[in-house]
Amino acid sequence: MPLVNGQRFHTSTAVLLNEVMKLAVCLTLSLYDISRNLPPSTPASILFTALFDAVFTADCWKLAIPASLYTLQNTLQYVAVSNLSAATFQVTYQLKILTTAVFSVTLLRRHLSTRKWASLLLLTLGVAIVQLPSQSPLEYSSHKESQSRIYVPRSLDDVRGLGKAAARLVRRSATYEGIQEDLKLAQPQMNGKVGLVAVVIACILSGAAGVYFEKVLKDSKTVLWVRNVQLSFFSLFPAFFIGVCMKDGAEIARTGFFNGYNWVVWTAIMFQALGGVIVALCVNYADNIAKNFATSISILISALASTWFFDFRITSNFLFGTALVIFATYLYSKKEAPRPAPINIAEYEKTTIERNTRYDDHLTPPNPLRSDKALSTSRPNSPMRHHSRVASGRSKFAKRQE
Repeated sequence: MPLVNGQRFHTSTAVLLNEVMKLAVCLTLSLYDISRNLPPSTPASILFTALFDAVFTADCWKLAIPASLYTLQNTLQYVAVSNLSAATFQVTYQLKILTTAVFSVTLLRRHLSTRKWASLLLLTLGVAIVQLPSQSPLEYSSHKESQSRIYVPRSLDDVRGLGKAAARLVRRSATYEGIQEDLKLAQPQMNGKVGLVAVVIACILSGAAGVYFEKVLKDSKTVLWVRNVQLSFFSLFPAFFIGVCMKDGAEIARTGFFNGYNWVVWTAIMFQALGGVIVALCVNYADNIAKNFATSISILISALASTWFFDFRITSNFLFGTALVIFATYLYSKKEAPRPAPINIAEYEKTTIERNTRYDDHLTPPNPLRSDKALSTSRPNSPMRHHSRVASGRSKFAKRQE
């Protein structure tokens, strides 16, 4: 990325602006969602009061934990991208599927099938293949002076041949104080180990924060956009106090908050802020197939962009590892076929035996004494106590004969 006035932007300021943009988007969507349940003539004061009551509830403090984790994750993402190519970072960052699955099993007591565990194993294998070193000793010949992109004039004739470019040359000693910092600023060196550690920790934080956020959502009836507002609001505190004030406070006070910003930085911050909102929309209004296609397309776009802008070399290890990651992502998110209900053989045999205990009932005529009908009678109820019972004439006639 080109420098702005010889300076680069501070990652802490980018993380803070990312959360501010995300908060603005979630607030807008939350207001729209609340206004749908109110009459059209509702004044703005009542609308904002309803939003305030929905955001600052008694359990809103629960979102402070995932907010801090997400803020640290965003900071580590900038560190990882600074030390890895965009394509390698995109493939390695899919390890968040593995960490999310592990935290889901441990925290949510969720059961994973054998197919999903196999897909997680393929995912880890694909990321490991992408991280394998692929440079051969012959590729280091590009550092020779004859093939180097940095041209160093050796004589006055070479300087005259530069033309107007020679005016930008500054006469300095080769051992002046701060030369290492200037060389790193002009041509920053990537540290693959630092980038790999940063992206692995970011994946762990992403899995833990995602599972905790899911648990909070399931335990309450709060709307998703309101929860996102709470998440972005609590993310502002660690991003500002820890990142901007404590980490880069002295440099920001000396150079300025927006030092090193250009259109590339603003575009990256905007994409980072809108990414979480788009993922939420994809989960709510699409399915896992669309999410798989989005993941595959993002990896391919990252590889093509790295090749075009940063001269990234696509090796066989990268192709094979990327294919494994994409296939594992599809295999993990694929819906499983519903299993038929199990047949309880013991209950079936018991029911059959009970039905065959009186197998000859259809051969014998119905006996009214064995049925429930024998208990019923057509005679009226017994008379009340105050009624006198008069003997019938038939009974008197029978007594006279005796």
